[in-house]
Amino acid sequence: MHAPRSSALPRRSLLGTAAAALLLGAAAGPLAAQDAFPSRPIRFIVPYAAGGTTDLVARTVGARMAQTLGQPVVIDNRGGAGGNIGMDAVAKAAPDGYTVGMGAISTNALNPHIYKKMPFDPRKDFTPIGMLGNSTIVLEAGPALPVKNVAELIDYARKHPGLPFSTAGAGTSMHLAGVLFGQLSKTEWTHVPYKGSAPLITDLIAGQVPVAFDNLPASLPHIQAGKLRALAVAGSQRSPALPDVPTLAEAGLAGYAVEPWFGVYGPAGMPAAVVQRLEKALQEALAEPAARDRLLAAGFTPRGSTAAEFGALTQREYERLGQVARTAGMTAD
Repeated sequence: MHAPRSSALPRRSLLGTAAAALLLGAAAGPLAAQDAFPSRPIRFIVPYAAGGTTDLVARTVGARMAQTLGQPVVIDNRGGAGGNIGMDAVAKAAPDGYTVGMGAISTNALNPHIYKKMPFDPRKDFTPIGMLGNSTIVLEAGPALPVKNVAELIDYARKHPGLPFSTAGAGTSMHLAGVLFGQLSKTEWTHVPYKGSAPLITDLIAGQVPVAFDNLPASLPHIQAGKLRALAVAGSQRSPALPDVPTLAEAGLAGYAVEPWFGVYGPAGMPAAVVQRLEKALQEALAEPAARDRLLAAGFTPRGSTAAEFGALTQREYERLGQVARTAGMTAD
């Protein structure tokens, strides 16, 4: 009798089929994980104290992104060292998309040129996700300073060399705005950095410091209440929130323009599919009418971009501000 023929595949075929299955499984695993992203809350690190411009923007945009992504976007304020502490936490997080951060002109373009020690390299340690927009810097005076416009401020500063100007921190875009103001107006100032806008505004109103450069969203309510006097804005165009306040260029400093930008970064090495998911959610959040209106009313101009465009902007600004910092001799500890 002949032994019955087995219906099983030859051993070599079985091994080949098993290997193919393993390969398919390995390929499908990451794709499936990325397709399911996000499956848990996303941490959005804001590298500044709560209550300032970045906090307002992050909470407004994060709430809208959460609706699109179907998962909470949890704001994590980590201030200190001009934003370096918070962005260092982003750089060192797992590159899975569940930790992102709000970088800015300061953290990702200016700080590396003025801090003696940097915990990260903004050119290598992040994945750009997309731009958020531009903030407006306002030049403002406290009630104790006897000036009503920029011309009077320049005249007063020339009569009082070394006059203090305050900002929300060393190495910030506000610090840069003050340095450029002194250069173009040919006046001498003493920089008084604070740890955020809230304590700065308190002292400015109380007359502890005479003048400040601050992000408009933090100062706007106090300007509208008459507690602070807006002399000019630092951008190339007037702010819709303060249409009667001139730009510094209009006030006599030709060519002056400082326009802080903000955007979202993740750690280096994020999967492309995850970046695309976050990029799309960010763009949709910035296009949503209620979110746009809230940001504009606070003095922030929303402006989205692709991840690639934001990466190119970061690189250009890194090079440009390196030259500005060296020329001005800017430093921070």
